[in-house]
Amino acid sequence: MASSPPAPSFNCESALHACAQGDRAALHQIYAQEASQLLGVALRIVRRRDLADEVLQDAFLQIWQKAALFDRRRGTARSWIFSIVRYRALDALRKASREIAVDETLIANRSPATPDLLDNLSRLAETKELQQCLEQLESPKRQSILLAYMDGYTHIQIAAQLEVPLGTVKSWIRRGLLALRECLQ
Repeated sequence: MASSPPAPSFNCESALHACAQGDRAALHQIYAQEASQLLGVALRIVRRRDLADEVLQDAFLQIWQKAALFDRRRGTARSWIFSIVRYRALDALRKASREIAVDETLIANRSPATPDLLDNLSRLAETKELQQCLEQLESPKRQSILLAYMDGYTHIQIAAQLEVPLGTVKSWIRRGLLALRECLQ
């Protein structure tokens, strides 16, 4: 599912502010620009198309209802929207109370910082700045963040894959996100 970044004329933050004012056309614009990539994120996490569709619908409802809560000081509008989809997908997994069956050979054969993770990032990243900031992170922090936010892995799954303690993974992700925030400001 290859998709291109948003058109240069599309301003996600403006559309989000318009949503906060009750402009339904703005929500439709966001949907038209981002739905395919957001569905990809949800699908990667929940691994079922029907559940991913539900996640996307719930996420857009939440975007509509909570658009006024967006704070540009905490990140970009696009990252805010993507985080809503990610959290809705993780919530859907928790509510379904099921483990995702993971092919252990796939995990075992996956090398650190595999190119497909970075390819996914380049499709989803809003700007080159984010890519540059990610490249500045130490490899374990970058890989942990990519596995969590791009592939939807839990902290436990990341710890198992990287063969490190769970607390180490949590620390890498927390410190990596703080470094990214600082870099992007």
